[in-house]
Amino acid sequence: MGKSGRVFVRGLTSQTYGLGEFRRRQLAVDRVRDDSVVVDDAKVGHSGDSAKSRTWWRIGPGDEDFLTQTIQVHFVELPPESSNHGHGHQNEAAFYILEGRGYEIHDDQRYDWNKDDLVFVHTDSVHRHFNPYQERAVALVVKAKCTWMFMGLIQQGRSGPVEEEDRFGPREDWSRIWTPGVLDRKKVISPADTTWQDTPLGRVRVMSSPERTDARIFSVDAFELDIPEGGHSGKYWKMADEVYYVLDGGGYALQWEVEAEIAEKYYARIAREPKRYDIRRGDTLYVPQNHVCQIFAADGTPLRLFNAQNRVFKHLGYDTVHYFEPASTTTA
Repeated sequence: MGKSGRVFVRGLTSQTYGLGEFRRRQLAVDRVRDDSVVVDDAKVGHSGDSAKSRTWWRIGPGDEDFLTQTIQVHFVELPPESSNHGHGHQNEAAFYILEGRGYEIHDDQRYDWNKDDLVFVHTDSVHRHFNPYQERAVALVVKAKCTWMFMGLIQQGRSGPVEEEDRFGPREDWSRIWTPGVLDRKKVISPADTTWQDTPLGRVRVMSSPERTDARIFSVDAFELDIPEGGHSGKYWKMADEVYYVLDGGGYALQWEVEAEIAEKYYARIAREPKRYDIRRGDTLYVPQNHVCQIFAADGTPLRLFNAQNRVFKHLGYDTVHYFEPASTTTA
């Protein structure tokens, strides 16, 4: 949270062309955050909360200490028989339902959701969240909002009339400039819409990816990873940073920093020793850009995680994950 208001996009400045010092400061920050970390309680610069609903941020561009702005993480809580305020923004958001059930009103249409569903607020959506039931509902929200902000897509706010309305003509259908076919895509991905697959990373349930052309989201990729008791994920290297949320169980992650040796071309130099990060239920684990990572279930129970990353990396040419060794549950 910024000192004078909400930070939507963080600037990057340096007295030199090389940005190694900035990266060193960023990598020095603790990468595991639990419920004690609230970087923004939504009292400034957010229009979604009602008298009952609650929103709070875990990871965002205004954080001190700063982790990332490629993927933001916050939570929404709706007590029994409550709703939040409706508003609209150009950026997408993905809601993973941690507890309860309820429904959305998006552009005057209703979409019901339950625990373990992934719900999409689509681009340019006017939306509101409802919980008409007797148990509370809690959602983990991941989004690439800064990508929209950086690109100047900043038209957002509560429903209301246009300022200086006399300057503008009659209403036009905004969806004329959307990607063809988006109205036919799913707004809610439930467990029934997915299958568990054994991959080099481990046992995975993909909810959002470029290959899932039935899902109405273009900026956030998401999956669940299930690591059996005493097992481990694949040891993998990728350019995109990512966030894991621990749904159940506990264990630890090993992360190896990758340095760039700039010679006649780029060479990767992987740290000889990893850094270890212990994780438990309710924690977020951040994996920085250009790192090697491996995750272990180590508390005597299976480890179940939700993963999210900004899909833009794949459009920038970083669409490959390299595996140094597969997960303990697969021979791939």
